[in-house]
Amino acid sequence: MQFDWSYFFSLFSLPSFWHACVTVVQLSALAWFIGMLLGFLLASAKLSSAAWLRTPAALYIWFFRSIPLLVLVVFVYNLPQLFPATGSVLSNPFYSGLFALVVTEAAYMAEIHRGGLISVAKGQKEAGRALGIGLVGLQRLIVIPQAFRISLPTLINEYITVVKLTSLISVISLTELLTVGQRLYAQNFLVMETLAAVAVYYVLIVTLFAWLLQRLERHLDLNLRTPQTLDDAGTEWLRQQAQPLHARPRPTAVAGSAPALQLQNIHKRYGDHQVLKGVDLNVASGQVISIIGPSGSGKTSLIRTINGLERIDQGEIVLFGNSFISAGDNLNSPQVREGVRHIGMVFQNFNLFPHRCILDNICLAPRYHGSSKALSEQQAYALLDKVGLLAHAHKYPHQLSGGQQQRVAIARALAMEPQIMLFDEPTSALDPELVGDVLNVIRDLAREGMTMLIVTHEMDFALSISDRVIFMEGGNIQLDASPRAIREEEAGERVRRFMGLEQPSATALAAAL
Repeated sequence: MQFDWSYFFSLFSLPSFWHACVTVVQLSALAWFIGMLLGFLLASAKLSSAAWLRTPAALYIWFFRSIPLLVLVVFVYNLPQLFPATGSVLSNPFYSGLFALVVTEAAYMAEIHRGGLISVAKGQKEAGRALGIGLVGLQRLIVIPQAFRISLPTLINEYITVVKLTSLISVISLTELLTVGQRLYAQNFLVMETLAAVAVYYVLIVTLFAWLLQRLERHLDLNLRTPQTLDDAGTEWLRQQAQPLHARPRPTAVAGSAPALQLQNIHKRYGDHQVLKGVDLNVASGQVISIIGPSGSGKTSLIRTINGLERIDQGEIVLFGNSFISAGDNLNSPQVREGVRHIGMVFQNFNLFPHRCILDNICLAPRYHGSSKALSEQQAYALLDKVGLLAHAHKYPHQLSGGQQQRVAIARALAMEPQIMLFDEPTSALDPELVGDVLNVIRDLAREGMTMLIVTHEMDFALSISDRVIFMEGGNIQLDASPRAIREEEAGERVRRFMGLEQPSATALAAAL
């Protein structure tokens, strides 16, 4: 029996097939979109630390990924037999099929979203928290946009799967492509020609929407965007738009000129390992303190407790004379977030938001906290000019060198007009030739009177810039002294050896042996 080409081509002019195409597009688009939204909620619940959210979400995903869609479609369509009240909706094959598809796809898309969510680096969330952004703001502004970009290729593939799965809804007589084809070849017995036409219709739908969604994917791909360095005229224009920087008023301190920061008996442990063992430290306004010591001595853990990135197990942190963080406090409370706004944090690995340009990285937190778009952008231009990167305002982080990214991170922290700046080894991830630019920015802040705590391995820098140098070892502060005392006094001998400023004496070597 020969293939009837004339009949095959005639099927592409049948209105019933084009109406069925519209039904397939409507059904697949609604199922994909609704399933994507519900899947995100399920993924978030499954990643929750609360068991009452995590367990039901995991059970839902397990159950509905286990049931064949065909079985679910037939069950949902016959559900009015058990629950007559659902008959007005579920007796319609379109709504029954949509419901079954959504329930199934939500389970699959939950795992796609979960993969995207766990792929967002922990440092991104910490950077948001260091800017005083709440949990909802973190998800909306930082996590979800990045997770969606990561998940999008798989979500596009899932849409193609949904389009093909709509053919299963023919089992409940929905007038979609396969149903129309079955009715035709039941009349004329031209099965091959009819099914070939049905396949072409599906290919057309999949091709069109895959192309549209892939265009969206390319639009969101930051690696395809061309770096835009402004010329001298553009830079000068932005400089004219910049808002002059003004120091933020300090919070009111208690009488007696309280220190800017007080750490009182701070203890911190990770499991059985105690990293901070009763640290006490007072920091006066305008002081620059460098924190040095061997790896594992608790330096980074110490400054992470100061801005609420780590809980403390015992003790209290006091900010400008007011209680800030105590053991057991909820670090997402409004009180802690308000205190964090007075403390800027610069991370070792920059933690810039990759989905936002440099200007948006700096403007994000001020706008979140109520600053107008125009004012926040003017201040951002001024800060970029301050760190020497005004010409790069519209680039993305991946288009900058490591040293430039770190200077942007400093500008982002300064955009919150903090009274205290924390630096966690700000140059350790940089090539040696890039270190100087970052250190110069920090030196400028020191000259301006910014209160700073700097964890660093740049020993010469620490001695040249600091009012005090803190040497930590074994979770305790072993020495708190001025640079002069470390260079000249006997108490600084251990620190000088650590810095490589002198060789150990024969007596010390003999004692070590």
